[in-house]
Amino acid sequence: MTAEGYAVFDTAIGPCGLAWTGHAVIGVQLPEGSANRTRARLAKRFPDAVETEPTPSAQQAVDGIVALLEGEPRDLADVTLDLEGVPEFHRRAYEITRTIAPGKTLSYGDIAARLGMPGSAQAVGQAMGRNPCPIIVPCHRVLAAGGKDGGFTANGGVATKRRMLVIEGALADEPTLF
Repeated sequence: MTAEGYAVFDTAIGPCGLAWTGHAVIGVQLPEGSANRTRARLAKRFPDAVETEPTPSAQQAVDGIVALLEGEPRDLADVTLDLEGVPEFHRRAYEITRTIAPGKTLSYGDIAARLGMPGSAQAVGQAMGRNPCPIIVPCHRVLAAGGKDGGFTANGGVATKRRMLVIEGALADEPTLF
């Protein structure tokens, strides 16, 4: 997928990135440990994109992500995504995931059931692991059975997932984990 532009911006969990085309977001990058590493990851994912000031719609997404990661219960469902090239099953799983409110969680099995495909929890987990727009598609709000963390492919792994859930109020603060 070709992005027109991308930007790196500061958040409460570190420098994140956003890539867009037209009026739609096509990628979000969680922190890679530094702004330069986040920038490098975006440049690798979107080699034709140019780092530039966000368009008005991209800036709206940036503002929403920053607010959400500062603890504001922000719903990012109004951010337009371009998921061209994303498998249909993944898109359907992402649509359901986008309905999970800040501070709430669902399990992989819950999403599989809502897809009308009970027994596909592992496939839902794989879809979450390939999510091109984390935070906007809040895969961090999807847990394994019994409220267990499950996986998280972003830099920092499950600790990043848990930190985001603590910020949103879905988990009690556990400062020894971060």
